Amino acid sequence: MKITFSHVSKSYGIVDAVKDISFEVDSGEFVFVVGPSGAGKSTLIKLLLNQIKPTVGSIMIDEFELTQATKSQIDYLRRQIGVIFQDYQLIPDKNIEENIALALDIVGFPASEIPSRIDNVIKQANLSTRRFLFPAQLSGGELQRAALARALAINPKIILADEPTGNLDPQNSWNLVKQLQKISNENNTTIIMTTHNQEIVDSMGKRVIKIESGKLLETSPKVKKVKQKNADN
Repeated sequence: MKITFSHVSKSYGIVDAVKDISFEVDSGEFVFVVGPSGAGKSTLIKLLLNQIKPTVGSIMIDEFELTQATKSQIDYLRRQIGVIFQDYQLIPDKNIEENIALALDIVGFPASEIPSRIDNVIKQANLSTRRFLFPAQLSGGELQRAALARALAINPKIILADEPTGNLDPQNSWNLVKQLQKISNENNTTIIMTTHNQEIVDSMGKRVIKIESGKLLETSPKVKKVKQKNADN
């Protein structure tokens, strides 16, 4: 799914969270969004999730304009978007399997297909021996893989990853990014990942959108989608 921001601003009173931002992300493209804390990275994620609406400007996901979309169209779009948060946002009193099942139920996934779908994504995230454990029983890397499994469960066309490596050690950070790269390559999934990890950004060779103080400073040229050496070794 293609994403287009056209002259988007979001203001809270006199404070501009983002200001006059325009960029495109092609279907199947993997893009990093970078910038210091408070730059507006998370605001972009919230705008895409329709959790907040722009003060001015247009946000398109394929042919849908978010500010003018009907409730049924918004519901449809949300079923196409998987989200990975820095703080995981797993429900603490449900085990990993139950967390994934709940995500599937919310988007109306056929009940008869939920068990097999859970099996599939748990294996994909290498969590087969952890599926009945609760979040408090998992390591940071396992928690992030569980969050990834939950995001993948709905077969998303877009994955929004908001600082997903922020609480991870270097090895687990690389493991997560490699998995995201594989998903993008195999499923033509559009991925937008916000991050402070400059080493990963520099090594992956992906397009970078840089924002600071709510303004778009630069966006590197689009790159041909190829298999990245650092992502697969």
